[in-house]
Amino acid sequence: MSSYTKTAVCQSRNGGNGHRHNGGKEKFEPVLRTPSGKLYQADCIPFMKAMAAESVDLVFADPPFNLGKNYGASVKDDLADTTYLAWSHQWLQETTRILKPGGSLFVYNLPKWNLVLGAWLSQYLRFRNWIAVDIKFSLPISGRLYPSHYSLLYFTKGEKTARFSPPRLPIETCRHCGGELRDYGGYKDRMNPSGVNLTDVWRDLSPVRHARFKRRKANELPLKMLDRVLDISTKEGDLVFDPFGGSGTTFVAAELKQRRWIGSEIGDCRPIIQRFKSLDVEREIWCAQREKVNRLFTKEAMTLRNRNGFDTSKYRSHPEEHRLLRGDLVRT
Repeated sequence: MSSYTKTAVCQSRNGGNGHRHNGGKEKFEPVLRTPSGKLYQADCIPFMKAMAAESVDLVFADPPFNLGKNYGASVKDDLADTTYLAWSHQWLQETTRILKPGGSLFVYNLPKWNLVLGAWLSQYLRFRNWIAVDIKFSLPISGRLYPSHYSLLYFTKGEKTARFSPPRLPIETCRHCGGELRDYGGYKDRMNPSGVNLTDVWRDLSPVRHARFKRRKANELPLKMLDRVLDISTKEGDLVFDPFGGSGTTFVAAELKQRRWIGSEIGDCRPIIQRFKSLDVEREIWCAQREKVNRLFTKEAMTLRNRNGFDTSKYRSHPEEHRLLRGDLVRT
């Protein structure tokens, strides 16, 4: 990876968005400023080295997977395995340093890499979860089981976690009739009306493929994924850092959820900048997704259940579901 060796950005624990310049070195100006954050075009390793220790509440990292993809002239994505792992150790070491006690680190990568990196990280951080993120339309690999998930590592700094507030999800229902996909038997009246517990297998994240929503040729993470990660590990006003800005999904989610954020991206930052010019579109997508969080049935499922005569009376209902059962489908 190429390096901006004179990065001079420091992270402050107090004020603004937690950002200050180190006056003794060449300064980098942000290429994007928003009410909640700043984006810098810089190599993440020297950038993080200039950040203050224990200054960040959450680090989310989606590094290049070393698959030989073209991310621009500044990124070499076909390193030898040992070189890739050594580079990964470098930037991960800095993430552990800048995390506050109780802060969270999420690393999204291939299982091949996260298996090794997770073992290495366990020397410094507390392992919480290996989250399997279901991937759609992957290609079979000869001589191996069909790959169907990416790995999302979840670590925290220290024994005590500063924030753990996972969202609850609706039960799975048939998209045609609204019926349950599994039998909850005699437990229906005991189920939380705000939904079921989030597990470590995430099957409900669709890849960003539609031209209307895709900002670059490289892969792009769904907004729902970062919304969920921020729900789990942060509250409003917390500081989020993403060393591999990519298409800017982390920054958009943080902006919409009123988290402060700072990011670095070594490559082309224009897709991120352009994305913030259409923040109202992102907000519309996000609001639609939030309507399906922390409730036992989605509005769509309740409409189908009413139409097809499914009994929902045994479930303890969310207040809005009572309105839906009465046929009141006005959006709230």
